[in-house]
Amino acid sequence: MKMEQAMVAEAAPQPARAVRCGRPPRGLAGEVEERILDAAGHVFLQRGFSGASVEEIAEVACAGKPTIYARFPGKQALFTAVVERLVRRNTSLDDFSCAGGSIEERLEALAAVILTTVLIPETIGLIRVAVAEARRFPDLASNVSRMGRERKAEAVAHVFAEFAGSDDIGASPAFAPDRLQETARRFLDLVVLRMLVRALFGEDLAALRAEIGPYAASSVAFFLAACRGAEAAGPGLGTPANAELAAEHSAVAE
Repeated sequence: MKMEQAMVAEAAPQPARAVRCGRPPRGLAGEVEERILDAAGHVFLQRGFSGASVEEIAEVACAGKPTIYARFPGKQALFTAVVERLVRRNTSLDDFSCAGGSIEERLEALAAVILTTVLIPETIGLIRVAVAEARRFPDLASNVSRMGRERKAEAVAHVFAEFAGSDDIGASPAFAPDRLQETARRFLDLVVLRMLVRALFGEDLAALRAEIGPYAASSVAFFLAACRGAEAAGPGLGTPANAELAAEHSAVAE
């Protein structure tokens, strides 16, 4: 009889263990924040900024709303944090090597790395969300734009400084130390903007990524021609106004 009772007790369903969604242990705090940002990125991409709610983000992240608000004061701060993390990932050029090959080959490789990080669904999706909310939340859109441009320009300027010390392109006024940041911004505009606009208007990302090689080569050829022309003719051609005019001429020609 006792054996039968024991068998019945073992077979009886056990109550489900509750999922803990409260304050995490201190050692797991960083992991919880990453989980919240993963969930927020997913919800923002699915719902847009206006359609997303902290309640849904908390549910997807399996985190309590107090846990989220303890880290992010509101939905706008949470969206900004999602974008900041993406920008950090996409602007890291620590693994890029400027050693070996011609200046053309190294700049083409740099352009390809940059475009590869831009032409992915997460990047394009979050930019679309920010643009869609630009009228209602202008600070949100301007923060996204500033973070993307400034951090990428800083990373590219650092690489350009290495180029300037290892190649005769360093003699160009565009590669003077006080102009590297502006030159990096011009390079990014030339390499990124046209492909980014095409992606934002819905062209297939896989097809755009397939164009990266030849597109990077033509962009770098134009960029270097402008830099070397500035070197031959003197500082005048290296001014931002002339560089901008040249970029506009290229866009019209294409």
